[in-house]
Amino acid sequence: MNNKSLTKKKLLLILTTITTVIYILWRIFFTIPFERGIVSLIAGIALVLAETIGAIEAFSHYKNLSSIKYPKLPKIEEDLYPEVDVFVATHSESVELLYKTINGCINMDYPDKSKVHVYICDDSNRSEMRKLAETLKVGYLGLSDNKDAKAGNINNAIKNTNSPLIVTFDADMIPRRDFLMETVPYFFLKDSNGEYEKVGFIQTPQSFYNPDLFQFNLYLENNIPNEQDYFFKEVNIGRNRTNTPIYAGSNTVISRRALEDVGGITTGTITEDFATGIKIQAKGYKCYSIPKVLANGLAPNDFKSLIKQRQRWGRGCVQTIRNKDFLFSDLSLRGKLSYVTCLLYWWTFLRRFIYILSPILFIVFGIVVVECSLKEILFIWLPSYILYNMSLRILSSNIRNQKWSNIVDTIIFPYMIIPIFLESIGVRLNKFAVTPKNSLIKRNSEIKYAIPHFILIITSLIALVFCFKDVVINKNVGSIVLLYWLVLNLYFLIMAVFFMIGRINFRDEERFYSNINVKILLDANEIEGIISDISENGMAIILDKPEYIPYDKETYIKIEYIGESIIVKGNVLHVDKVNNKWKYGIKISFDLNSYDAVDDDIRMKYYHLVYDREHSLPKNLTSTTIKELYNNIIRRNKNNKLSKRKLPRLEINKIIKDLNTNEDIEVINYNYEYILIKNTGKEKNELLINLGEIINDETSNNIIMKCEIFKKNKLGILYKTYPGTICSER
Repeated sequence: MNNKSLTKKKLLLILTTITTVIYILWRIFFTIPFERGIVSLIAGIALVLAETIGAIEAFSHYKNLSSIKYPKLPKIEEDLYPEVDVFVATHSESVELLYKTINGCINMDYPDKSKVHVYICDDSNRSEMRKLAETLKVGYLGLSDNKDAKAGNINNAIKNTNSPLIVTFDADMIPRRDFLMETVPYFFLKDSNGEYEKVGFIQTPQSFYNPDLFQFNLYLENNIPNEQDYFFKEVNIGRNRTNTPIYAGSNTVISRRALEDVGGITTGTITEDFATGIKIQAKGYKCYSIPKVLANGLAPNDFKSLIKQRQRWGRGCVQTIRNKDFLFSDLSLRGKLSYVTCLLYWWTFLRRFIYILSPILFIVFGIVVVECSLKEILFIWLPSYILYNMSLRILSSNIRNQKWSNIVDTIIFPYMIIPIFLESIGVRLNKFAVTPKNSLIKRNSEIKYAIPHFILIITSLIALVFCFKDVVINKNVGSIVLLYWLVLNLYFLIMAVFFMIGRINFRDEERFYSNINVKILLDANEIEGIISDISENGMAIILDKPEYIPYDKETYIKIEYIGESIIVKGNVLHVDKVNNKWKYGIKISFDLNSYDAVDDDIRMKYYHLVYDREHSLPKNLTSTTIKELYNNIIRRNKNNKLSKRKLPRLEINKIIKDLNTNEDIEVINYNYEYILIKNTGKEKNELLINLGEIINDETSNNIIMKCEIFKKNKLGILYKTYPGTICSER
């Protein structure tokens, strides 16, 4: 960023801060309805508190985002790379899920791979996990009667290992090959005096290879980033300036010494990672969050799991900040204030409810929540509102905007307010709930969870009618602001209902966009193509021209990737014409769902090929209100079923000779098994056709194809052909 842009950004932040402070002071001292009765007073104070807390959180947010910094990766000699213990924690996850994660772990690059020790940390002590560890030649640390959930599991692993660095992964987080090479050198950072820094942990983003519920349910998987990207790629990195990046429990490299100094992973809390990170920082360790995505996992795929996860995060944050260990810790004052803003975030959901309810109370029930004039709104509120949104847009690098923050908060607020309130008054949740992380589900409709949203939509519509009448009939210009407020809230509520309606998932696993060279190996020749997307059990191959690939028998496919070749077997499931090219959907034939498959080496290489890549989901926000409405109204009602054609159908529409009679016939289309001839009234039981004439291929000019009548339809006469079997050369 050049100096001119930096100056403009600073000026914008200064103006935003000034206008926000003026607005909050005006709200506190001049707009609370003290003389309108107790209900109005409570509602008015609630709204002022919501806005004040929001302003404090926004100020901290601006401060962090305005100076996002993280250290440059040091270059170190290969012999300096230390021993590393890699812990993959599991409780109830499937063997299939762990297989993919462990496969990613053992394929991580390192100067001396004998220094990398991978362990399955299983607190359910399952025999199938022990067998998986034996199959993949990694360590197994089983644990029975674990009373401390994930913290107890990791602490058990710490006791039974001794490497100076520890990597923690959740069961679904598959690391990329460069994970260690992009993180371990940070532990050799030097300060301004040339001394090694005391580094506690390096946190990398928690990224996801499947669309999260907000992307998927709202048909915006091509338009909005994952909801967690904003936190891990910007918010957490902004916290580096106060040495308070949050330890997220996975995708992290931690100093064993730091963990030993704080007594291991913290127990007695439902967010052990959050609490442990604070303790490490309080001991004087430097901790960093970096933006580079080095591992990908599974986002929660149903609303119930999502809410349980967020409730645990929120309650865990409140538990930790309320604890006397935090209040009297050696964490700096700046550090403590930084974590207090984390606590304020979890009150966002109550604030969102207040913002939705306030105009309804005033318009429908006559409860005054703000005492002000239109002139005051235009000169005090409007500048603050505009500058706030401009600042957020500039600082958040187009990952998130105010509208999307409001949509997300509106979706989940009814199920967050009570748990956060209970935890705040000391009603604790001590049971650790594991977020389900297994296979994709076919449908995630949760319309029952939209009942609060429906109630608020109905009351908002009533308020909208009253407000519209006030503007049109009573010529009350001031009500235009309320009208705008109601329309915004109504839009957020409607999006919440769309979210709860859910969406059908037609795929069994996630696919990733790719550009990988491939060869389809047939008996007579090799067909070159490009893999345009790939998954655990299949791929889409793009060919420049249509080819006959038998769908009723397995075909060998040779994949070239990073200097390696993998040959797998597959069957054609469907064929489509896309942008004047031909797309073949291939189902991988060998068993990828059993870890004792005959050729396990191929399976491991194939999984590594699939998952060792950046996910293909959006990294920036490109959504607009029009696009959001279009996707949720039009796309939601489209038929998204895949083509069932297993052979390419060529539109011919040309006249050729029947070599039996030398008469002209008009060919409509051809798909290598059937040929459709225009019905001219002269029905023939058998035809002889030059294949080269049909497909415009000179190499096929000498191939004569026998065709036998199959059936008639309204388009013409369908003949059965026999490609590669009854065809003969003349």
